Amino acid sequence: MTMYNLARPDAPWYEHLADSVRALGDAAREWQIADQKAAVLEADVELLRRNLNEGAILVHGPRDGGWEAKPHQRGPHEHAVFDLQKIYLGHRHLTRRWYEHAATLFAAGAAWAIARVRAGEQPSACLFKLDDDRRPIPGSFRIEPFERYANGRKLTAAYERLISMEASAEYAEDLAGQDYVTDHEAGEMFEASEHASGLAAAAYAYGLLAEQALQFALLGPKQAHREQLAQERAAVEQRGEVAQ
Repeated sequence: MTMYNLARPDAPWYEHLADSVRALGDAAREWQIADQKAAVLEADVELLRRNLNEGAILVHGPRDGGWEAKPHQRGPHEHAVFDLQKIYLGHRHLTRRWYEHAATLFAAGAAWAIARVRAGEQPSACLFKLDDDRRPIPGSFRIEPFERYANGRKLTAAYERLISMEASAEYAEDLAGQDYVTDHEAGEMFEASEHASGLAAAAYAYGLLAEQALQFALLGPKQAHREQLAQERAAVEQRGEVAQ
C-alpha cells in the first residue's frame, strides 16, 4: 500500500517540505492518468476508427413544426457517435487543462522550494498565491545552476524545453485573442499550438527532475540537523556526567 503524509508532525521542516513537493507531484500524476484515459475515450469514437451502422429510424416533430413535421430519417448510431465525440472532446479538454495546471504547480513548487532552501530559509510547505478563482498560481520554474550536481544538464535541458513550450502557448493564445488573424499568423498559431501541446508532460517531467534536485539541495540542511542533534546529545550526556 502506498503511504502518504510520511513525515511525523514533529519531523524536521525539510521532511515536511519534501512531502509538500511530493504531494504536488502526486496530484499532477492523478491528472496525467485522467488525461490519458480521456484520450482513450476520445479516440474510441473517432469516425475514422468506427464502422457506423447505417440503419435508420424515422422521426418527426410536432405537426405545426414546419419541415420537421414530415417524417425523416435519422441514423441512431451516427448520432450516438457524434454526441459522444462532443462529450469526450469536452472531457479531454478539461482533463488536459487541469493536468497542465497541476504539472506546472509541481514544477514551480519544486523550484520555489529549492530557491528558499538555497536562500537559507526553512519552509515546511510550498507557498502559492491564489487567482481570482482561488486556484494556486504557478510561479517561476527557474532553478539556479548547481555545482557538482550530476543531473544538472538534464535539469537545464528540461527547463529550456518547458519554457519554450510555455512561450508557444502564450503566443498562440495571444494570436487567438486577436480580432483579425492573417493566413500567415494562423499558420504560426497552429504551429505554436502544436508545440505547446506537450506543455503538461514537459512540466511534469521537469517537476520530477526538480524534486530530485531538491533532495540534493537539502543535503546541507540535513547534515546540519544531524550535527545539531549530535551536539544536543553530547550536551545532555555531559550534564548527566556533571550531575553524577
